[in-house]
Amino acid sequence: MDELISSRASSAPQPAGTPANTDTANGQVSGVSPLPEGPVPIGSLVLADELPDGVVVADEAGRIVVFNRVAARLTGLDPAEVIGKFVFDVLPLRDAEGRDWWVYADPYHGLPTRTRHPERSLYLADGTEILVSVGYVRGGLGGKVSPQERGGSGGCRPPRDNRVRRLVISLRGAKQRERLERSRAELVSTVAHELRSPLTSVKGFTATLLNKWGRFTDDQKRVMLETVNADADRVTRLITELLDVSRIESGRMEVHRQLVDVPDRARKIVAGRVAAGDAEDRFRLEVLDGLPETWLDADKIDQILGNLVENAVRHGAGIVTIVVEPARLEGEDGNTDAVAVSVRDQGEGISPDVAPRVFRQFWRGKPRGGSRTSRHGGGTGLGLYIVKGLVEAHGGTICVRRAPGGGAEFRFTVPAGTAAA
Repeated sequence: MDELISSRASSAPQPAGTPANTDTANGQVSGVSPLPEGPVPIGSLVLADELPDGVVVADEAGRIVVFNRVAARLTGLDPAEVIGKFVFDVLPLRDAEGRDWWVYADPYHGLPTRTRHPERSLYLADGTEILVSVGYVRGGLGGKVSPQERGGSGGCRPPRDNRVRRLVISLRGAKQRERLERSRAELVSTVAHELRSPLTSVKGFTATLLNKWGRFTDDQKRVMLETVNADADRVTRLITELLDVSRIESGRMEVHRQLVDVPDRARKIVAGRVAAGDAEDRFRLEVLDGLPETWLDADKIDQILGNLVENAVRHGAGIVTIVVEPARLEGEDGNTDAVAVSVRDQGEGISPDVAPRVFRQFWRGKPRGGSRTSRHGGGTGLGLYIVKGLVEAHGGTICVRRAPGGGAEFRFTVPAGTAAA
């Protein structure tokens, strides 16, 4: 079924008996079929103003017959004023080298087998950059050619009528792509910076040990090897973070559910921090009664808890309190059993104007009080972004707010799940 693309300026309902080709504002034939009478099957009609991208359609003579609302916003032109005008006058597209796209692409007189131009950056007369892709409608309506038109030889010969009937131009703003490119450039810069320091250390200590092994005592060798081991772990963590970011952005984060004791996982995270040198009395775990049986991804829950506790230790102050309690989570099938975990510190907290940004990539909070934070380093700024992605992969939610006793509180809620989930 051929879909009709229409706009307010070019597709007003036509009286009965109106021919398929309608007159445009300047009296030229538009080549766009009128709206059908009677019931319209779902999916057979697309209103151009409802499309998310800019759409411009030109007929076989190059005159504009559709100019939707998004195209008007991107170009700053009034659809009522451009309908019926030549598309190459309305959209004087040029490439980065200043060449006229209409001249070198020559869509109406170029290769008769061409069906589309892939998306590329072009510029309007005022220098505005837009992303443009072009599609061709050739031959009869919808580009279809009957077997008779194809001729004999089993239909192997090219169709006789391969003229351009319509030119469909899609326009998108370039700002989103610019933001994506900046984000990728920042990611590359961050990765390069974070890798340089541990790799320099690993290279330096291993080269020193290889060249001067006999000059060092056993204790000195142990210190060097422990440093190399710690820096290797740092590189491994960074690579893991990058892989997690990639999976989150591509929607490929998988959750492997198993029966998980959330309070027990929290105890293990705290024990790991104490073994690494943090004071035991700096942590407090509170577990409320009534916790549901939880089926979660154990490794990802460890990662979530570990990142939130590390964030509280690095950027907060005072006692870090972990509260595990039963909760209810709204879903498509109503409220479901869930478990909520809050990680609180006693620092200065996070101001409301900063709170919406903490789960973005590369956010690095300033220490919120306490002298213990200086030795932990700055991190990559990916931890909380990954935490949010892991929580949402479980179907849960996460937020940051002011803790009851001051400081910051990160609270995530995940559905209990089932063994078959």
